[in-house]
Amino acid sequence: MSKQTIPVRTTVVGSYPFPGWLEFSSKNLNQFGPADIEEMIEDAVIAAVHDQVAAGLDVITDGEQTRLDFNLSFYGYIKGIQNNESETRKFGPAAHDQRGKNNIVGELVAPNGLGAVKEFLRLKKLAPAGPILKASVPGPYTLSGRLLPNDKYKDRYAITEALLPLVRKELEDLVAAGCTEITVDEPSMSCYAYKEDTKRFVDIFNRTVKPIVGKCNLSTHLCFGNFKGRPVGYRSIKPMLPDFLDLSVNEIHIEMANREFAEIELLKPFAEKMNVAVGIIDVKNYYIETVNDVVERINRCLKYIPAEKLSVAPDCGLSQTARWASRQKLINMVKGAKKVRGESLT
Repeated sequence: MSKQTIPVRTTVVGSYPFPGWLEFSSKNLNQFGPADIEEMIEDAVIAAVHDQVAAGLDVITDGEQTRLDFNLSFYGYIKGIQNNESETRKFGPAAHDQRGKNNIVGELVAPNGLGAVKEFLRLKKLAPAGPILKASVPGPYTLSGRLLPNDKYKDRYAITEALLPLVRKELEDLVAAGCTEITVDEPSMSCYAYKEDTKRFVDIFNRTVKPIVGKCNLSTHLCFGNFKGRPVGYRSIKPMLPDFLDLSVNEIHIEMANREFAEIELLKPFAEKMNVAVGIIDVKNYYIETVNDVVERINRCLKYIPAEKLSVAPDCGLSQTARWASRQKLINMVKGAKKVRGESLT
């Protein structure tokens, strides 16, 4: 496994909070024309890029500013599905059963791709020179989570197999478009590793990414869920081992900060096989980590991961963390990383 060129690299998972005006506008799209919407999207990406570049990140994304929900937005590109309102709980405390679900009403196909290539090309046009540009795409198992089985697709695994070639084609197209940094998000695999066949998970993942292995810096993001600050999975790394060590990736990203760095010693076997991006910023907490907090957390990670194989990031995407907090958390994360690297903080 090749080592990365930047020790204690600073990166993000993918999403960034919407500006307030974008959230309002997205609920009133019928008042905008296509040109207005494209301008709005570009402005939102510019804002997300600005915050990440101002923080000094080594790796940035478009903040996923076109995705109303990381998972659900992709369903708009897939034919053969229909929104299902009856299966969703409307009131009461926030939980994952309030997220949208969809019926499968035909063959699952995506004739125009899943939208990630267009997002990347927009980012490439708008971002300044310097930072590495990353694209994030959900893996087929995670993407299957909001689709309801039917007579043809009898369970989640059948749906996953139908989605796998769609995701694989999108990944190939991203590489062809010049994307050198790709994350395939599979949080559902880490959430349910305690009760599902982890070898089957690894097989699904590796078949999905096989055509792009060795053609980009490929990573996966594993967390325990985040819906309005609530996790959904059994929050332990142990069920993932040893099978997840066989994932065909250059880097694995694991949520740690919200778990108070429990099981940090289990990052060592991952670091022996791949680079490791550690979630050292808690996206579910409005405590703003100080620079000294970041330094202390990085030093804890360095006991198990060499600096040349370590990246630091927030636990998850920042879409559900207020922008004012997200901005300062990223600023302090970068300052802390630079301090550990011995660089000037100015």
